[in-house]
Amino acid sequence: MFWFDAVLLGVLEGLTEFLPVSSTGHLILLGAWLGHESEAAKTLDIVIQLGAVLAVVVYFRERLAVTVRGIFRRDPDSLRLALALAFAFFPAALVGLLFHKAIKAHLFGPGPVAVALIAGGFLMIGVESARRRRPDQGAPRVEDVTLQRALAIGVAQCFSLWPGASRSMTTIVGGQLSGLSTAAAAEFSFLLAIPTLGAATVFDLAKNGRALLDAPGGAAALAVGLAVSFAVALLVIAVFLRYLKRYGLAPFGWYRIALGAVVLWLWLASRTAPVDAGAAAEPTPRRDVAASAGALARAGDHPSRP
Repeated sequence: MFWFDAVLLGVLEGLTEFLPVSSTGHLILLGAWLGHESEAAKTLDIVIQLGAVLAVVVYFRERLAVTVRGIFRRDPDSLRLALALAFAFFPAALVGLLFHKAIKAHLFGPGPVAVALIAGGFLMIGVESARRRRPDQGAPRVEDVTLQRALAIGVAQCFSLWPGASRSMTTIVGGQLSGLSTAAAAEFSFLLAIPTLGAATVFDLAKNGRALLDAPGGAAALAVGLAVSFAVALLVIAVFLRYLKRYGLAPFGWYRIALGAVVLWLWLASRTAPVDAGAAAEPTPRRDVAASAGALARAGDHPSRP
């Protein structure tokens, strides 16, 4: 396991975790291109998200501190926000726990990822188009997340268990459809990442953390990946919130459609192309575009967030 791979994974995780483009889908594709097949490498792909979680905690530290103090003081806004986060967290946690193995067995491959990217892109563009035709842009504050809205966002987050759908996309769009402004939905999505991604990381560390730490260079790769993902995610959060207020989600939708189309084309091409025995024996996974497509086609058993 090379530290340079950890840097690439950290940059990609930090860039995509909070953008509505699916960090899981991107990490599956990058891991396949890098030839990550060991249990340690696959675990790193998941645990590296802890850096992004810490970035949320740092960025929203003042709001989190106010909320925690408000809970002890029984402040209504703080109590409502904490309860809303719990309501939004529960559905995906339950579905992920019950269907984790089935999801990994059937959905972790380039074909399902491409389909989810394209479908999510069209959904985002459609929602943005409909919202722009309405004068009312939704409730502007994260404190406006009622328990009903939180539950709707939580149900929407269940769809993010399909790799390529994107946790950020499903929760932001779910928030928009429940009556929140785009900015309020995005902020709630970021806060919801703390329990959701934190639980996923703890779950995978408990199951596979020893494989990562015992691998040669595993501990160093983990430290590098966490540091890089933290730094990149901290920058992305600040930029993304400002970007949303001006441009909305539609540009990310078009990106998803384009990427999904490319991935789907490569995947289909790899399934229909004749196998070259000489090329198959080549040990390096970064030979050319055709080899990358073949690696993507073999990514179906890549584990990720529960």
